Amino acid sequence: MQYQNVLFDLDGTLTDPREGITRSIQYGLSKMGIEEPDLRKLEHFIGPPLLQAFIEFYGFNETEAWKAVGFYRERFSVKGLYENQVFEGITPLLEELVGQGRQLFIATSKPQIYAREIARHFDFAKHFNVIYGSELDGTRTNKVELIAHLMAEEKLDPAQTLMIGDRKHDLIGASHNGLHAAAVGYGFGSFEELSAHVPTYHFETLAQLHQAFR
Repeated sequence: MQYQNVLFDLDGTLTDPREGITRSIQYGLSKMGIEEPDLRKLEHFIGPPLLQAFIEFYGFNETEAWKAVGFYRERFSVKGLYENQVFEGITPLLEELVGQGRQLFIATSKPQIYAREIARHFDFAKHFNVIYGSELDGTRTNKVELIAHLMAEEKLDPAQTLMIGDRKHDLIGASHNGLHAAAVGYGFGSFEELSAHVPTYHFETLAQLHQAFR
């Protein structure tokens, strides 16, 4: 794959944030009077914009959803963002792509302030030109808007740019901005979810993704 620019999603693509996100969702729900002891039932919160997820999965109105997001952030901002793991094989992949002269960017719906701290703490920020995320007020949580903003700010050629992600939001964001997309199966999106949006490439494993760049 001869793309000059590569955009990476964060959660489920670069890192496994399962523990931090689900425990913080669990905390937020408990503050809203909802007890959910099974963290596995909260994994569907990983990937989509959080406000919309609370509305979709728990039937909150927008005011209630923002309240839940606030409770979630109480825990996530001080503890949850560090309950995270970089997927094995990501560091060699990023090193190789930089060594090939490509430009790397992060494009995540997660608030930029959290994304940058995660990348700093887990020592992979150095591989990326810029880390793009949403604002705490919800601006650019939509992947279509986020990628459009990134492309405009960096003046990137869509024909030379690839988006890599593990959820449908990444593929939709890429498609609407004229980018090719690579879906990865090791994250949190199902094969059915990803296939339904017809990605340019579909890699089940990180090893397959790495091999495709060689």
